[in-house]
Amino acid sequence: MQKRCLGQIDIAVSVLGLGTVKWGRNQGVKYPESFSIPDDLQLQTLLTRAKEHGINLIDTAPAYGESESRLGKLLQGTRQEWVVCTKAGEQFYNNQSHFDFSKRAIIHSVESSLKNLQTDYLDIVLIHSNGDDVKLIAEDLVLETLHYLKEKGMIRAIGMSTKTVAGGLLALDHADVVMATLHPNHQDDMPIIEKAATLGKAILVKKALASGHLNRVSEDDPIRASIQFNLAQKAVTSIIIGTISLAHLDENVGHINNILAQSRDE
Repeated sequence: MQKRCLGQIDIAVSVLGLGTVKWGRNQGVKYPESFSIPDDLQLQTLLTRAKEHGINLIDTAPAYGESESRLGKLLQGTRQEWVVCTKAGEQFYNNQSHFDFSKRAIIHSVESSLKNLQTDYLDIVLIHSNGDDVKLIAEDLVLETLHYLKEKGMIRAIGMSTKTVAGGLLALDHADVVMATLHPNHQDDMPIIEKAATLGKAILVKKALASGHLNRVSEDDPIRASIQFNLAQKAVTSIIIGTISLAHLDENVGHINNILAQSRDE
């Protein structure tokens, strides 16, 4: 699978990243159908298949329930082969999200992620925004805290998973990576994508399939259409798509490989 450089950071990531919300949490989610959390054998099979496809990017977060701790066990012996992206600022317990963006809380979160993932470094850490992006950056100085941890060697690249256009644009001035929402039916974040291309910064796309709802609001192979739309954007480094299904993983990889092959032939 094709890999792209993470903006100005010397990290190569597969154009498809593996999202792991469903690996550790099935409460308080907005997917169209309920699901059971897979056991360790099922997750190991998914990881093996992803690796066979050439995927090397895994996206997790403390807010994804047991996702980090489960990955920590599953990645033992292969950690160097993966680019791990996690987050800070949001925790999920008692069936609801809890936010704390203080410097102390973010440092504690990153230290906990290192422990849960059983690693001595994190490739990418993003602020898990509560929606008040600009305040978090300008007043709470969350990205300054991540810069501090990056300088200490705990993190290789920093950024923010944003929820507003203004926040995404501001984050690009202070971070290596911005995670933004983008699919053909939601192009509000396009100014962020365009600015990232101008600055040479990286974009990780979240909700490219509208959290499983895309095929309910579109026709004519909407999954392939959204993947093709995202890959066409210069700044998009990787599309994060979560799955607990081998069939869905294979389908998404097939779409990407076909789209890239067609692009090379044109």
